[in-house]
Amino acid sequence: MNIAIENLGPCKQLIRVDVPEDKVKEAMDSTTKEFTKYANLPGFRAGKAPKHMVLKSYGDRIEQEVRRELVNEGYKKAIKDNDMHIVGNPDVEEIQFGNGLPFQFAITVETAPDFEIPEYKGIKIKKEMRSVTEEDVDHAMGVLQDRQSKFENVEREIAENDYAVIDYTGQCEGKPITEIAPKATSLEKKENFWLHVHDGHFIKGFPEQLVGLKAGDKKEISVTIPEDFVIKELATKEATFSVEVKEVKVKQLPEIDDEFAKQFGAEDVESLREGVENDLENELKTSQKRSARDQLVQYLLNSVHCELPESIVDQETKNVVYDLVRENQQRGVAKETIDEKKDEIYTAASRSAKDRVKVAFIIGRIAAKENVKVSNEEINQRIVYMAHSYNMPPEKLAKRLKDRGGIAEIQEQILTSKVLDLLELQAEVEDVLPQPKEEEHHHHHD
Repeated sequence: MNIAIENLGPCKQLIRVDVPEDKVKEAMDSTTKEFTKYANLPGFRAGKAPKHMVLKSYGDRIEQEVRRELVNEGYKKAIKDNDMHIVGNPDVEEIQFGNGLPFQFAITVETAPDFEIPEYKGIKIKKEMRSVTEEDVDHAMGVLQDRQSKFENVEREIAENDYAVIDYTGQCEGKPITEIAPKATSLEKKENFWLHVHDGHFIKGFPEQLVGLKAGDKKEISVTIPEDFVIKELATKEATFSVEVKEVKVKQLPEIDDEFAKQFGAEDVESLREGVENDLENELKTSQKRSARDQLVQYLLNSVHCELPESIVDQETKNVVYDLVRENQQRGVAKETIDEKKDEIYTAASRSAKDRVKVAFIIGRIAAKENVKVSNEEINQRIVYMAHSYNMPPEKLAKRLKDRGGIAEIQEQILTSKVLDLLELQAEVEDVLPQPKEEEHHHHHD
């Protein structure tokens, strides 16, 4: 067998195989003999039919079998002799096959990228020195309290921090707002709009002009739209609103007492606080673990530069696009918006897919070197755990995963987890002071 290998580009090769005619003949003969043993031809006992009759009846199937065997043999030999690591599915093209001719075929394959494994022991990572404080627990209790708050109508003038329910119609430079900004329909006219009378809500400079009004009062309110407003066409322009106040409401927070605690399934305030503290501790652990993993992955990505197999990146890009689109749909983003952003989504997906594929190869190599493996036991545990969170019988989920090839995915997730745990154990951790969290600027709009 003559085997030649051509490079077709990064991680892509063409294996050309030439099987000389005597070897083809030999394979034809031995396969015909096999078929003769079981040939079921009228008038002959099994194994007794003459060769030419067997060929006449089974010729096509014999040839098919010979081609399959020779392709397999050539493929295996090429991989072994050239130490190739194949990924994805090989693509076979038969060039010539016939009686008395050499059998020629070519196989296009994709191979794993070739790179030096980076030094992965003692990777430097930073860990924020954070712990759960009393203030954190207070804040979380405040959030729970806020969730149980009620709004009560008051018959008085609006004060700072009240909630006003208003109707309004808006104009900009004397024209209806939608003439200037077609998408701003909610600014042009709105009924029963709830507004927290507090600086910076809705449009800057608007809420404070409601202070002092009562239910039934009307007022013209003028504002200069801020420069960083969500609707670009209106930025820095003058807008006027005709406003009518319908109701004035006050937010009533419940007392934090044992009754309150019971609504959250706790015995008393003490045990509610303990529960909240536990949740915060777990959240902190999770976020520190995530941060450590992100840093480790970033280090691996930065340390390896290599070409990647195209078809695998393409497949992964499709997966990422699918995830992004589904995530956007769940967040309630309109189909048109998703279509408009197709290119952006695709570019983001393809960047992220390249990183995912690259990390998977690096982790695979580290796993092999460190002899990290995933047992069936671990895969089953993960499936049971997943099934529990989906409220589904584990057998049903396992079958569904098998049908769509999802078991390999789970195996890879567990392997990645184990390798990253290993790297984290060996990492060089530097404790750093917590970075101040960026204050989030909320532009309240609807």
